[in-house]
Amino acid sequence: VQLQASGGGLVQAGGSLRLTCAASGRAFRTYTVAWFRQAPGKEREFVARVTRGTGTPYYKDSVKGRFTISRDNAKNTGYLQMDSLIPEDTAVYYCAAQLVGGDGSGNRDYGYWGQGTLVTVSS
Repeated sequence: VQLQASGGGLVQAGGSLRLTCAASGRAFRTYTVAWFRQAPGKEREFVARVTRGTGTPYYKDSVKGRFTISRDNAKNTGYLQMDSLIPEDTAVYYCAAQLVGGDGSGNRDYGYWGQGTLVTVSS
């Protein structure tokens, strides 16, 4: 499986961006899909995930109410809608798929990773 993340860019605080994670292969619908981010000088951290099957979303506390994760299995695509962006959201965002262990919030929990897409929020 290959994952391709896109949609990053420069936005002013309070603005919105929609990230897209396009996946190859037929097994996408069987995978949990997640987004992580890595800010300059910091470790990569969990942002959100959406389960396979029921499509239940889970979020990092600081993005609850501002970010929405979703998936379209027919299109083999995952999304992260980011609203009310703040400068602290500035980071490289990565999509991941296939939960292989853990609770889905760890960097080692996923079998597949896409390349990052840079999100910069100006104040």
